[in-house]
Amino acid sequence: MHEIGFIRDLAVVMLVAGATTIVFQRLRQPVLLGYILAGVLIGPHTPGMLVADPRAIDDISNLGVVLLMFTLGLEFSVRKLREVGIGVLAVAVGEVGLMLWFGIGAGQLFGWKGMDALFLGAIISLSSTMVATRTLAENGQQQQPFAKPVVGLLVAEDLLAIVMLTLLTAIAIGGSTLAETAFTLIGHLGLFVVVAMILGLLLLPRLVDYVAGFGRDETLLVSVLGICFGASLLAAWMGFSMALGAFLAGAVVAESRSVGRVLPLVEPLRDMFAALFFVAIGLKIDPAMLWQYALPALAIAALVIVGKTLACGLGVFLVGHEARTSFRAGLSMAQIGEFSFVIATLGLSLGVISDFLYPIAVAVSVVCMAASPYLNRSADGLADRLRRITPRSVRLLAASYSGWLENLMPVNENSALAAIFRRLLWHIAVNVLLVVTLFVIGAYINAHNWSWFTQIGIERDLRHTLIWACALFLSLPMLIAVYRKAEALGMLLAEIGIRERLAGSYTQGIRNVLARVIPLATLLALGLLVSALGSAILPPRGIAVTLVVLGVVLAVVSWRGLVRIHARLQAALKETLEKPEPPPGSSGPT
Repeated sequence: MHEIGFIRDLAVVMLVAGATTIVFQRLRQPVLLGYILAGVLIGPHTPGMLVADPRAIDDISNLGVVLLMFTLGLEFSVRKLREVGIGVLAVAVGEVGLMLWFGIGAGQLFGWKGMDALFLGAIISLSSTMVATRTLAENGQQQQPFAKPVVGLLVAEDLLAIVMLTLLTAIAIGGSTLAETAFTLIGHLGLFVVVAMILGLLLLPRLVDYVAGFGRDETLLVSVLGICFGASLLAAWMGFSMALGAFLAGAVVAESRSVGRVLPLVEPLRDMFAALFFVAIGLKIDPAMLWQYALPALAIAALVIVGKTLACGLGVFLVGHEARTSFRAGLSMAQIGEFSFVIATLGLSLGVISDFLYPIAVAVSVVCMAASPYLNRSADGLADRLRRITPRSVRLLAASYSGWLENLMPVNENSALAAIFRRLLWHIAVNVLLVVTLFVIGAYINAHNWSWFTQIGIERDLRHTLIWACALFLSLPMLIAVYRKAEALGMLLAEIGIRERLAGSYTQGIRNVLARVIPLATLLALGLLVSALGSAILPPRGIAVTLVVLGVVLAVVSWRGLVRIHARLQAALKETLEKPEPPPGSSGPT
């Protein structure tokens, strides 16, 4: 009877969600807030309950979170992360770290156990992408000056949310006494994310574009949803969160040329499953527990609104935006949302947090969502009052700081050199990441398939030699690319940094030395990093030296061929990541 019961419960949830949408639109309140309250009203903890089956509630919640995380991944995209800029990314890291610290401190102040305080910090550190973007859209503010830093911060926070999920899972499973287990899990999760992104970017966007070439929307939609649920199952099979797999799948599909067709197809599903997700959140809430912890919830909500407004606003100001824009950006980020609930659910499922933390997270989210429209509508008035009470000396200092930053912006020739410098660093970082990935994969194979090697007569030293040799030789195209890019970087730095008026007749000699030292130092640093990462699969010293010599000889002999191989890989990634932004409703390739 579970199947019939599930359909009945799903029907009740959708009927209530539909009515909630109408009511809260009329009240000019966030619809997501209505979904949560509706879930509380029809849940098992309320008299006259309509949905009581715990299994059905879990099924509805899991279905909602997979589709919701997939659509968030679609809106994330690697290209958007690149466009965010290092300044906004630094602001997001600082803001998330500060709110994490505030949350831990608040939990300790309330006398909660350490894991509750840690998860509280993680819950309040992440803003709601859905609430913030919907507020901007509903008020027609997408083109306002403060909207761009808000979108950038949300994209950066999505990335940090994945990192936080990884670390929290490791800490929760490993615990403080099993640090080795925690670090092992971090390595496995990091490997899964890196390999999934790299292989996904090389394969899945082309597959989506191929399917889109048939010109049938239903084929494209079913294929994309297949990728979503397949990635979720793969993540679950490897012991990770289904939400992580769905988010990564969305981020990879977002790099296809046909994403302009995918988004309109998935948006109705996103709205439907967002309703399921947030109603399911309400279904799990016991109103009695909410009342019991009302004061801590209100205090934490105030901390979120004030803390995020100040942290985001100050950060946006420090990277070059004027005070009013910074303040409005901070107000737009003053809420928590979907990733916060995923983190709270993770803590409950692992059994490391107390039962009261989940309803507190929901209560904080409800208060912040309810306050968000009013804060947004009164933002200009609040900014004017804040300006009036700010001392004149502080306003003068802020104006001077903004002018100083403007004078530091590179122009003309310096702007071109800065762009070249950033591109070289980006290429070096990507190739280093690929090399690290190969050696980590080798360590993973060694740790999980050693019995298979033993069965075919390959003992420890030979196993380490084979795995390490494969990782080294497969890394040669990337190592050569790192050397070439570091060489170009060294020449650029030598040309800029060594001036003839200072070095005189030694100018060219010093430039030549610097141009050689930088690539060699880069390779030495990379070698130390690889040695540390590959220590678990390092062969005996003599064999390792022999393999390195063979690698150098092979690199010299096959230099041009390896350069061509790397150029093809780079072209494939560049084609995926640097394609022009497709217009909404674009039909994609045919």
